[in-house]
Amino acid sequence: MASKLLRAVVLGPPGSGKGTVCERIARSFGLQHLSSGQFLRESLGGGGEAGVLAKQYLERGLLVPDHVITRVMMAELEKRREQHWLLDGFPRTLGQAKALDGICELDLVISLNIPFETLKDRLSARWVHPASGRVYNMDFNPPHTQGVDDLTGEPLVQREDDRPEAVAARLRKYKDAAKPVIELYKSRGILHSFSGTETNKIWPYVYTLLSSKIPPILSEEEH
Repeated sequence: MASKLLRAVVLGPPGSGKGTVCERIARSFGLQHLSSGQFLRESLGGGGEAGVLAKQYLERGLLVPDHVITRVMMAELEKRREQHWLLDGFPRTLGQAKALDGICELDLVISLNIPFETLKDRLSARWVHPASGRVYNMDFNPPHTQGVDDLTGEPLVQREDDRPEAVAARLRKYKDAAKPVIELYKSRGILHSFSGTETNKIWPYVYTLLSSKIPPILSEEEH
């Protein structure tokens, strides 16, 4: 008999290391890492209705609204009904969490709690390659050549909302939207919170939690 599919979510503010934690979980446990940012970028080139809508917002420098991201993600999740997966960057709001409820039941929600000062420092040092979404941190993950992407040689940019003056407002906005989502999953008994300033120190605890739900395919050190 097939084992139950594992459906997990990683929540955390911008700069919390969500992407890194998700990549390690995906590699160590064989889960598909589903990133809302990646799907959004793919939808922009796909010509679908949600992608066209999203592009209109991004071209005007606006955040893509809740309902558009929800449509992109629901379409992707519908294709993956028979797979173990791990969601990164979704749900960010109560509306998105309720939409997710409509198509699946989550088994596990990991919440990363990182101090405000650490997030501020990480985000202010962050530069991205817009086409691929690759992220560099000038302090601990710099590009080989200053200011250019390692793989394509194209220029890196600092997002407007990663600039120091914008970071505090961005983190406050995240916290306000995420609070009811965290409360919802806490009330269901599926929320597991991890606090710290370094992903490498949080990781062993995340690994132990996942190991209690699904057999690992790599040891903790092999990630």
